[in-house]
Amino acid sequence: MTTAARAEDICASPPPQLVTMSGAINRALRDAMTADPDVVVFGEDVGTLGGVFRVTDGISRDFGQDRCFDTPLAEAGIVGFAVGMAMAGFRPVIEMQFDAFAYPAFEQIASHVAKMRNRTAGRINLPIVIRIPFAGGIGGVEHHCDSSEAYYAHTPGLKVVTPATVEDSYSLLREAINDPDPVVFMEPKRLYWSKGSIESVLAATKFASFGRAAVRREGTDVTLVAYGPSVEVALQAALAAEESGWSVEVVDLRTLVPLDDETMVASVRKTGRCVVVQEAQGFAGVGAEIAARVQERAFHSLHAPVLRVAGLDIPYPPPKLEHLHLPDVERVLDAIARLQWDDDTDTRFLPSDSKGGAT
Repeated sequence: MTTAARAEDICASPPPQLVTMSGAINRALRDAMTADPDVVVFGEDVGTLGGVFRVTDGISRDFGQDRCFDTPLAEAGIVGFAVGMAMAGFRPVIEMQFDAFAYPAFEQIASHVAKMRNRTAGRINLPIVIRIPFAGGIGGVEHHCDSSEAYYAHTPGLKVVTPATVEDSYSLLREAINDPDPVVFMEPKRLYWSKGSIESVLAATKFASFGRAAVRREGTDVTLVAYGPSVEVALQAALAAEESGWSVEVVDLRTLVPLDDETMVASVRKTGRCVVVQEAQGFAGVGAEIAARVQERAFHSLHAPVLRVAGLDIPYPPPKLEHLHLPDVERVLDAIARLQWDDDTDTRFLPSDSKGGAT
């Protein structure tokens, strides 16, 4: 080995260290608690056990049981307690163990958490973060998988965040904890074990602001708008569509409230077509709001109606039928094929068996 080669080996940067999404959220909680002694973490089994998904593993041990502690199995009580703590100057970060477990607390969330600032004419803020593991893909039984984001997004006074990457799970949670308003932080259960690097965001001096979508993949023919667990499905579909000649852009919303109209609409104006992908049932869902906004703001750029690929309008199915309910690559490709490509002079988009045809 030459001297130059040895020097190159010594100077080479080590590969970035990978962490899981659950690990990134754990790190975000730890860093926030270190930075601000008023940040407290509590919920069912978050202390000794470290949470069902081990997101809070070791935090009670390292920060003490007065900073991270277990609560009774009483979701309404957990949220009500957080309201009182926030009014007293704390920054509670609470965990609803599963998405459908949070429904008993919805009255507290809608009537008090979301309305306190308005009710007091801005004199009282509630800097509460409500962490909710949500959506499917893990084969959970009844009440353990649901897509409840529309309830919170429809409730004025709440910010709603849905990270799709390991890096975003860290940076968006740090921003949520720093925010003066209540934030519903929806964590895709199926992505807890995905891996990525958070080194770049750890080195950043500030976090990306809420309401900034991310273009995960550039394209020119059609825009896929997705959030949370559906982003990975959209990216896989974009890759598969490339084989059929479609150039697909993927927009990750990152936050549902506030919603980044600018990035979303700019993408659709460029591509002229849009498909919204969500796991939640289609009727009256977040995808319907996205479709309405795109058609209101980019109507003259559209070559076809905005389509939605969503879960079925049924109660969440049992584990063995889950795959029939969740949007997959095939359903997204089918929607792309139905975007009236026959009006395009480019022969790539003429009806063909590979694209399902146009009628």
